[in-house]
Amino acid sequence: MQTGSVHAGPELTVVQLLPALDGGGVERGTLEVAAELVRRGCRSIVLSDGGRLLPELLASGSEHVCRPLGRKSPAVLGQVRPLRRFLAEQRVDILHARSRLPAWIGWLALRGMAPATRPHFVTTVHGLYSVSAYSAVMTRGERIIAVSRHARDYILANYPDVPAGRIVVIPRGIDPAAFPAGYRPDENWLDDWYRQYPQTRDRFVVTLAGRPTRRKGVLDFIDIIGRLRSLGVPVHGLLVGDFPKHREAGSRRRIDAALATAGAGDAVTLTGFRADLREIMAISDAVLSLSLQPESHGRTVSEALALGRSVAGYAHGGVCEQLSGLFPEGSVAVGDTAGMADKLAGWYREPPSLEAVSPWPLQRTLDDTLRVYRELAGDP
Repeated sequence: MQTGSVHAGPELTVVQLLPALDGGGVERGTLEVAAELVRRGCRSIVLSDGGRLLPELLASGSEHVCRPLGRKSPAVLGQVRPLRRFLAEQRVDILHARSRLPAWIGWLALRGMAPATRPHFVTTVHGLYSVSAYSAVMTRGERIIAVSRHARDYILANYPDVPAGRIVVIPRGIDPAAFPAGYRPDENWLDDWYRQYPQTRDRFVVTLAGRPTRRKGVLDFIDIIGRLRSLGVPVHGLLVGDFPKHREAGSRRRIDAALATAGAGDAVTLTGFRADLREIMAISDAVLSLSLQPESHGRTVSEALALGRSVAGYAHGGVCEQLSGLFPEGSVAVGDTAGMADKLAGWYREPPSLEAVSPWPLQRTLDDTLRVYRELAGDP
């Protein structure tokens, strides 16, 4: 077991399960809750296959146990008994599953434990999963955290046997200290950025963060950039994120073909994974959310709005919920690339005001999450 600091007599021992710590909204939320647990004198343990965010987790004082909980192979069932022993030996109070396959391993482990020593089971519905018996495990928590009202509605509509009282809506929050309004990167960062990406200097920068896949709207993004060029906007598009593993070659071919069709080959840059997304969004003139399927929540939507950057997104799912409450002028009909380009061209001519935008605060998310833990554990 890898550990950060050691705490004597923890109020609660909480284990969070997820596939890996490579980056993304689920992983970031895990780290935020882990750090808050440690800050409050609780014991925080994360089980995953590790990843680039592991040093940050350990630095916050949490413990980590490397387990391949996200590997889609029958062999993963071999993790059930070791997890059951671990939960009993460590006297875990709360087992919090954040992804479907780890949730199955956790649920199967709990089934073989005596009720008196069994941890309480919490799940978080981070996404609008395909409706199936496999996905239904995310509704088996004693408490089910939904990251938006839309996610709650998805659970109730597709799993009608789930009591509404077991669902707690806790939106993903933003730390205003980490994403302050009007934030600008320092000169050293800017110098390094423009040295690496001189093509973005003095351009109208439009950013799409996330895996550059068709589902995330990458082809729509390229079409929008091409349309903006035809409208006379000196635009440059940034695609910030890793390609899916084992599909990079095919994804790149599709993107190259789309760039050629849109006449935007020199107007779009693929940066790959970047740890400085905050800085990239801060120098962007607009941040987009273009997922073709509705999502439960758009983390970069809240982060960019907190920074005071304009955000435009397809009006469905949790993103519609966020924009309607925070920045309704950013909503565009799903797939309407012409309408999106027209909106952005208007923002190029006259940027919108974002002075009153205040996303859900991170501390409220953490307070509500730990309240769920304590209520289940019987703590005051």
